[in-house]
Amino acid sequence: MKIWLVACAKGGVGKTTLATQLVAATAGDGHACALVDADPQQSASRWAARRAALGAPPLALVDGTRKGWRKALPEAARRVVVDTAAGADREALEGFLDEADALLVPVQPSALDLEAAARFLQDVARHPRIRKGKLRVGLVGNRLRPHTLASQQALEQLQAWPFPLVAQLRDSQAYVVLTGLGRSLFDYHSAQVREHQADWAPLRRWLQAA
Repeated sequence: MKIWLVACAKGGVGKTTLATQLVAATAGDGHACALVDADPQQSASRWAARRAALGAPPLALVDGTRKGWRKALPEAARRVVVDTAAGADREALEGFLDEADALLVPVQPSALDLEAAARFLQDVARHPRIRKGKLRVGLVGNRLRPHTLASQQALEQLQAWPFPLVAQLRDSQAYVVLTGLGRSLFDYHSAQVREHQADWAPLRRWLQAA
């Protein structure tokens, strides 16, 4: 079993989108998956409920706001994605950091987002497993507009940080629409969607190596 944690202290950076798209892609590959929703807002849970009604590849849903979330994971689950709450710091994430195989930190290309992500990373880097290199941390550039100066400067900053930039996800309304439908990019095969899917390939390779 591999546990992938999606976290960042700042809200609105795309944690739930990242978590739901990732678990859908992994389930589509044929892995037995579980989605742990540790956000009291339960946005990921609502997405999962809509998805189940569509007959999509099954995935288990676990309430991560409860202390016994680890024991609630199905034995058959081979890939677990954890969506966390906005505002969570190292102390609040302790139980997840103790269990995770990889931590994904989504970052948007604005000064406020970069500053918040930097503070969050400084905080979680004090966790013993990260400090000792036992828990890998990957940065995900999110809602990027590659041809804009803001996105280009943000990427330059992220690439200079001590943790690797493992994905560059472009800004697209497709994510908003698909999340509302309980769908994912990986449910479709059009040429336009394949371009978006390609953005995820480096991230998925990095997770396989984690």
